[in-house]
Amino acid sequence: MISFDIRLSKMDDVRRFVATTSASPVDVDLVAGRYLVDGKSIMGIFSLDLSKPVNVQIHTDAKPDEASALAEALKEFVA
Repeated sequence: MISFDIRLSKMDDVRRFVATTSASPVDVDLVAGRYLVDGKSIMGIFSLDLSKPVNVQIHTDAKPDEASALAEALKEFVA
């Protein structure tokens, strides 16, 4: 698993984040405190407190190369 913190401060950030994660075949979760949502769900992401950084968890079990590529694509959101 690849894990790092990101900040999604604008609505456009959330839209771009979901577009990027949805284009990838790997599973992505966002964790904020005790809440965990699917990183490809725009409604799930908006249910989180986005005033603080959230943790991205990219699951690498099946496709480690694609997971690394997704982590690289999400660097623009790193907090």
